[in-house]
Amino acid sequence: MSLSPVHKRYLRQLAHTLKPTVMIGAAGLSPQVADAVHDELSHHELIKVRVRAEDRSTRDAIMDSLAQDFDAALVQRMGHIVTLYRPHPEKPVITLPSAARAAK
Repeated sequence: MSLSPVHKRYLRQLAHTLKPTVMIGAAGLSPQVADAVHDELSHHELIKVRVRAEDRSTRDAIMDSLAQDFDAALVQRMGHIVTLYRPHPEKPVITLPSAARAAK
């Protein structure tokens, strides 16, 4: 899933006050943590995940795989925290701004 710069900016604004709801430790992405990420995305659509990997390349690989594995858009990554967005398929909670409205 890809987002336009306008949509990413809007989602970053919404995520500013959010705290990480899922923590991934040094052991990586276990099945229980994967279930937690899936449940949080299904319920909230926009979440922050803290990835506690010492190596930067490992941390970036985990963040990228989160977005791919859960069909989510990577909105932002800052240090150990990644922001993910996946709209609910039936009844989305977050309404992204239209291109015409965002241009104003």
